[in-house]
Amino acid sequence: MVDFEIGRGAEAVIYRTTCYERDSVVKARFKKGYRHPDLDKYLRLSRIKAEVRVICDSRKAGVRSPIIYDVDLEKGSITMEYIHGDSVKFVLDACPERAKELCRKIGESVAKLHNNKISHGDLTTSNMILDERGELCLIDFSLGETRIGLEEMGVDIRLLEKDLTSAHSSIVDAFELVVNSYKANMPDAEKVLAKVEEIKGRARYT
Repeated sequence: MVDFEIGRGAEAVIYRTTCYERDSVVKARFKKGYRHPDLDKYLRLSRIKAEVRVICDSRKAGVRSPIIYDVDLEKGSITMEYIHGDSVKFVLDACPERAKELCRKIGESVAKLHNNKISHGDLTTSNMILDERGELCLIDFSLGETRIGLEEMGVDIRLLEKDLTSAHSSIVDAFELVVNSYKANMPDAEKVLAKVEEIKGRARYT
């Protein structure tokens, strides 16, 4: 397969490719000309290493996420599994009757992350894929962290709440369904939810 671009963000370009005869994607962080070359290299490499660590730790925690095939620090790229499936955003929009099933899976996956002190950093339904086997896969851990506390967990849940109530406002109980699943799988859920309310309170005064 010839590499071709399928996405571009502020920090990286995503390409479709093959690796070890498997469908893959390459996430390549590009150089920023306005930064000093040494600083730019340091930032790109440290962010690549951090993202790889979060993905690997997430998989160890039992969260479906892309398998990493290769890391090229010289080129500033990560080659990983291409997840065949549909974004959860698309599935919820097209099939709102599946909300209960999907929200349960979202709550379970986020609980697994938080139970292992991992944050995703950008929890939206656009960063979730329902794969061909019906498993929920989380992608794009570029803002994720490990060894986190209640603050980072609260930010994860708050971002998810904002996404579900805006992008999927027609599914009125979507966030409640996620929270119920999260609480069933996360012993410290009440502490995290209290932190969410604190974060929302701060936002009202800024």
